[in-house]
Amino acid sequence: MLLGGMAQAETMLRAVGNFSGNKLHVEEVERPFFNELDARDDLAVIYNPMDAIGVEAADALRLIRSGAFDVMSVQIGMASRDEPFFEGIDLAGVSQSLDAQREAVDAVREKFDERLQERFNAKLMTLWPFGPQMMFCNGDIDGVDDLAGKKVRVFTPSMSRLVEGLGATPVTLQFSEVYLALQRGVADCGVTAPSAGNNGKWPEVTDTFVPLPLSYSVQGHFMNLDTWNRFDEAQQQELTEAFARLEEQMWGLAYDVNDDAIACSTGQESCTQHEAYDMTLVELDGESRELVERIASESVLPVWAETCSDQYADCARVWNETVGESAGLSIQ
Repeated sequence: MLLGGMAQAETMLRAVGNFSGNKLHVEEVERPFFNELDARDDLAVIYNPMDAIGVEAADALRLIRSGAFDVMSVQIGMASRDEPFFEGIDLAGVSQSLDAQREAVDAVREKFDERLQERFNAKLMTLWPFGPQMMFCNGDIDGVDDLAGKKVRVFTPSMSRLVEGLGATPVTLQFSEVYLALQRGVADCGVTAPSAGNNGKWPEVTDTFVPLPLSYSVQGHFMNLDTWNRFDEAQQQELTEAFARLEEQMWGLAYDVNDDAIACSTGQESCTQHEAYDMTLVELDGESRELVERIASESVLPVWAETCSDQYADCARVWNETVGESAGLSIQ
């Protein structure tokens, strides 16, 4: 593509994508998207999933700030050790549904971008969720009370606190490490989106599916700010529009594929898009959801706010005015 009828100088983009095990996101959305960017006359794009080149998800903010890569897919909860404010976009137990999570994302997007540019020299390009984060488990589980004593794979600080509130022990692992951990008993349960777990073949090493949404695993694509500023206004506008389309595709996956993944993982006849297994589906009542909300209010929000405020004095105020207002919650 030529911009404004004139050839543009070619800019190299070193792009790091999501985990290769998330095949729908990587092979059906991310890779085609970056191939499309690479086809532009003004860009040359080198794209790799993060695990293919040995990148740790928790290091993403540091790597994008340093300029080691130009664009990165960032698992925000895992990278939030370097900026607790970012985890506020998806605190465990806060959003009741995907629609509510989308409202929270839109409410905080501008403040998120400001903080990202200030602290990590990066530009926000997308924000989207994998979908409801649910549990693939081993053992007899009839309800949330049976999670007590289980070792549960988590990947964000607030998810750790929520799991502790359920009487379980959190174990922090990257997605690529979870299959073996479940197989070997290092973890009894793993938390992820139903589609990601099915594509990662977690039902091969678990037998019980617990459909309790703990959070939504909000991700983002961030661009190094120095790289962004090398583009002229027309290029920036076109890239903004392109990444907006990428974000819509990712939201579409979150809405469309996870119900089918649950059906397939638990051997239901409605299964069409995912691999079929025969996990037991736990039936949960409204009290389980109420318990999660109570733990979020009593244990997750106060601890997160204290940690966040140590680095960012306006943290609680900004959260109350954005995510909190959309969720009907307030940090005192």
